[in-house]
This record gives sequence, C-alpha cells and structure tokens, in this order.
Amino acid sequence: MRAMAEANLDHDDDKPHEECGLFGIFDYNDAAAHTALGLHALQHRGQESVGIVTYDGAQFHSHRALGLVGDNFSSENVISKLPGRVAMGHVRYATTGATILRNVQPLFAEFKFGGLAIAHNGNLTNAYALRRSLIDRGSIFQSTNDTETIVHLIARSEFGRVVDRITDALTQVEGAYSLVAMTQKKLIGVRDPHGVRPLVIGRLGTAYIITSETCALDIIGAKFIRDVDPGEIVVIDEQGLHSIKPFSKVSRRFCIFEYIYFARPDSVIEGKHVYAVRKSIGRELARESAIAADVIVPVPDSGVPAALGYAQEADLPFELGIIRNHYVGRTFIEPTAQIRNLGVRLKHNANVGALKGKRVILVDDSIVRGTTSTKIVDMVRNAGAREVHMRISSPPTTHSCFYGIDTPERDQLMAANHDVKAMADIIGVDSLAFISIDGLYRAVGEARRNGELPQYCDACFTGEYPIRLADRDGGRSRQLSLLTERD
Repeated sequence: MRAMAEANLDHDDDKPHEECGLFGIFDYNDAAAHTALGLHALQHRGQESVGIVTYDGAQFHSHRALGLVGDNFSSENVISKLPGRVAMGHVRYATTGATILRNVQPLFAEFKFGGLAIAHNGNLTNAYALRRSLIDRGSIFQSTNDTETIVHLIARSEFGRVVDRITDALTQVEGAYSLVAMTQKKLIGVRDPHGVRPLVIGRLGTAYIITSETCALDIIGAKFIRDVDPGEIVVIDEQGLHSIKPFSKVSRRFCIFEYIYFARPDSVIEGKHVYAVRKSIGRELARESAIAADVIVPVPDSGVPAALGYAQEADLPFELGIIRNHYVGRTFIEPTAQIRNLGVRLKHNANVGALKGKRVILVDDSIVRGTTSTKIVDMVRNAGAREVHMRISSPPTTHSCFYGIDTPERDQLMAANHDVKAMADIIGVDSLAFISIDGLYRAVGEARRNGELPQYCDACFTGEYPIRLADRDGGRSRQLSLLTERD
C-alpha cells in the first residue's frame, strides 16, 4: 500500500484501488490478441502498467509497458511479436514496489524445468520477512514487488514437478492472492485458502481461460465455467483441466469490497451478479437511512447502481445531477495551484437543471479521505441545491487493507478519526449516513454473525483481519518492499 499524492487527487484517486487483474488462455489462436482484449475488460483493476507473455512451442515472448492496455497493445506490430497459442497477461495498480518497468508483471524466469511466467493479484503479508530471509541465503532480486518472492521460493523448492514447486512455495507465504502462472506445457491458476481475491475459469471453444472477472470472458465471447475455489490449484494442459486442493481448509473470506466497488458491475463473482448486489445495497441503505428529499443523485460512475436501488426503494426520482467527463486521463498535468483547485471539475460537473432548488441525496460507494466528497458537495450546493444529504453504500472505512487494496494509513482515513456527525460537518452536508455492517451483509444475502465468523473479509470496516499480518506484527508499519524507488 502507498499513499497517493494529495496534489493530484480526483474522484478516482480518493478511492481505494485494486492491485491488479489477471488473464490467461491455453491453446487458442491469436492468444496474445485475446489476452489484450481480456485485459481491456479488466482495466479498472489496474491502470499503471500492463504486460503479456506468450509461448509459441519453442520460446517465450513478452512485452511489458507502463500505462494502459490500449496505449500499449492496440498495435498489430506489438501483437505480431507475441506469437503462440498460450498467453497470460496482467494489469497492475501498485500496492508494493514502485511504478517502474522492472516491476511490471508477468515476471518471467528460467528454472531447471524450463521457463515460467507468473503474476498475482493480492498482497503477501509476510513478504518482507520472506524476502529478507531469501536475500540472506543469497537470492538476488530484480524487482521490488512481492510476486518475485514467490518466484524465488519456487526456485529453491526441492520438488521436481512445477505444480509441486508452486505448492511448496505457497505453503510458505501468508496473505491474500490469486495467481496465474504459465510454463511450456501448462497454464496454472491458484487462489489463496481464504479466497480473498477473485479468480474464475472460462472456456472459448476447446480453450480454457483463467481470469479475475467474468467481464473478461464476455469481451471475447467465452463461456463462464465456475469460480476457482479457495485453496484450489487449477492446472490446464493438453489433457484438459485438473484440480488440486493441497492446502488445509480454512474459513472462506472473500473481499466484500469487490461487490461494493472494485469489480465491474457486469461481472458475476462467487455466484452473485455484481450489479444486482449493488442495487440491493442501495435498497438496504434507503431502508436504514431514509430522509425527506426530492431527488437521488449518484456520484458517478461507481455510485450509480446503489443510487438506482436507493431511488427505487425510496420511491424518489433518480437524476444524473453530476455529469462525468470520461476523457480526462489519470495523468492530467495540473501545473498551478489554481488549476489544482479545479481538479474535481476535470472529471465532474454539476447538472444545474437537475439540482437547483432541490433537496438532494448524493449516493456514493465510500469515503476514504473525504477530500473529493467535500468538493462534490460544494459543487452541488453552488448549483443551487436547497439541501444536500449524502448516503454511502459501504460502512465507514476505518482500517487499512493489507490484502492487495491500496488504501491510506489509518491517520488519513476520515472515518478512523471522526464520528459520522463530524464527518458530515467537514464534508458540508446536511446529513450523512453509511450502510451498517449488518445491512451490508443482508444486502449480499448473508447473515453476518449468528455466533460465527463473517463470511467475507470486511477488515477495512471492522479491523478484524482474517489473515495474520506478519510483517506488520514484526514492526513494519506497511507491507512494502525492501527498496523505495521514486523514478
């Protein structure tokens, strides 16, 4: 995890960020092109870098770059240099390691058994301790991300078969991860025993696909088969798909924030349609925190499904009172303080006709620092809104995530330092309410407690971390690599 630059905050930057997205395809023509398309669909999971590795039956080929998929893989010249019927790719938003080319995944290494490409989504909570131990034993690291720790553990394993080596390596790591690896003969997918991060299996003709979300299957016309189970290793080779479950069974703790914000609304994850879940959350939010109003307005784009559900339950009009400009890139240069102060308007503008003279309920998915919420509320008031209320489709974010989501430290989380009334005063709304943790569980179709562990990872709301934070407990404040790089 890393703090985001305050000077360049927009609505997206004042949100938690997913670390990355994965896509792999086995035995299909134009595997690289299909991988690039799949990564396009997963672009929301990482916008800092992208990489694709292929194997053509004789050798591996790779192309890795900083920036978006479309900026780096839309050229036929690039795709033509990635031949082969097996490919895997990765989009990244860094939570460990700097945004430099040598941190871009998939990582590739030559082993005794041959070449292996590997990428993962998540965060190893004992990566620092493992890395220090490996360096003490002579390992030389080329990157500063925790995926390379897995590579070195695979290299040091005394097992012969690659699947056994991967299993051996993963028995030594702690944390949340979904992983895709590729050898000359296999495509391999793994989820951690708690199943915190998503991973699904699809099929296109006779070819198998492993990817982070079903939306990546839709874009290439592939059929969704099933989720990879927590603690499952899926091996795809010329004989088909094989399943191995070598890890001890533990409680299932899928990240509930995937349903609230991270996953694309058109994806199906863990048997649930994300769009439907978000509307359900909005309906539950309306039942818990109804207030007299004239119009429901989403904070686009992530607040839209919950706002629709809220409007339906409250029987109030739904209006696009804030219009988003989709053509402003994340790297927009803001050269002066005056321009920086206008930053939120680069992506959002008030629709005066829908707001003037109205009692407005703004619906958003989360409040992290609160900086952008304050600017949006001010924008709505300046557009003539008579009252401005805010409703949030997640509980207050009071704790940092250590499982692959980029969130600030607790001292920067508004809800960790202020009660709801104080937050409302800071943001400038007439009222503020969050969905309760039990209301959130009801909305996703689960009863939260009943004397048992929750069915999801909700640590960012409760501080109840299901996986040991080994590096943090060992005196490190965050899961960071050994090196700090700024270039």
